[in-house]
Amino acid sequence: IGGVILNNVGGSRHEGKLRKVIEHYTDVPVVGAIAHAAEMRLPERHLGLMPSNEISGAQQHIDRIGELVAEQVDLDRVLRLGGGMRRPAGQGMSASQPKPSLKIGYARDAAFGFYYADDLEKFARAGAELVAFDTLQDAALPDVDGLFIGGGFPETQMDALEANVALRDAIRDFVEQGGPVYAECGGLMYLCRSLTWKQIQRKMVGVIAAEAVMYDRPQGRGYGRLQETAIHPWPGARQSSEIAAHEFHYSGLEYVPGDLEFAYEVTRGHGVDGRHDGIVYKNLLANYMHLRNVGNNAWIQRFVDHVRSCGQQ
Repeated sequence: IGGVILNNVGGSRHEGKLRKVIEHYTDVPVVGAIAHAAEMRLPERHLGLMPSNEISGAQQHIDRIGELVAEQVDLDRVLRLGGGMRRPAGQGMSASQPKPSLKIGYARDAAFGFYYADDLEKFARAGAELVAFDTLQDAALPDVDGLFIGGGFPETQMDALEANVALRDAIRDFVEQGGPVYAECGGLMYLCRSLTWKQIQRKMVGVIAAEAVMYDRPQGRGYGRLQETAIHPWPGARQSSEIAAHEFHYSGLEYVPGDLEFAYEVTRGHGVDGRHDGIVYKNLLANYMHLRNVGNNAWIQRFVDHVRSCGQQ
């Protein structure tokens, strides 16, 4: 540890006490103390922080936070300390990447924005180009080989989602015609017949035979574990080991038919019904659990391989 920055400090007396204790019991230098300030707060709602794709003044807010930090932290010292630190061993990004042979459309708008930047970067390494589309504004899908609809807050945009009939029909036709699709959490909700929030129901895409309903309390929250079933649609089956995942959703599925097929058994967490997750319909896979392309779970390469195999059928 090269140094420590005190955060959310209550005043000069509070800061003085903290510095005195740290200097007495450790040899770690205090390189800054950031006072509590209401203007540094980030807006929140029922799933945590408001995502930046929904906040028009996000960059101005970030710039102001940067100014306050610069006034209270010895940034030159932080840079000097950081320059002398050893980086942990890890896998770096390859300088050369294969030329994209596929195009995968992904929903990127005010309704869907829960994506990990490093996961998105790995699509290029797997040989796929990502093409963004807007579920609220676009009347048609881009010319792509597969679809990725991530998490988000579809309930806050459900009027606009329902109103965009043309795109809902296009996505439904894509799935029904065997197009490969992967959806997570908010994406799963969007693909259901309907979405209900605060006793208001709106029509969604309709390829998943269930209705998504928002509740007052979380239905699934925390780290999960998944075990693949034999019907998982992606190549490279991994029935022998568990997959680490995470979930945080206030919605659940109602009027679920008994003949739905699932790609996962839930060994920890909730998923769709406490026992299963990963609804499989044709070449669609839709889960409540969020996957990360880390460790032994190379889900991006597997999904890209799935998209490629669907195009060869």
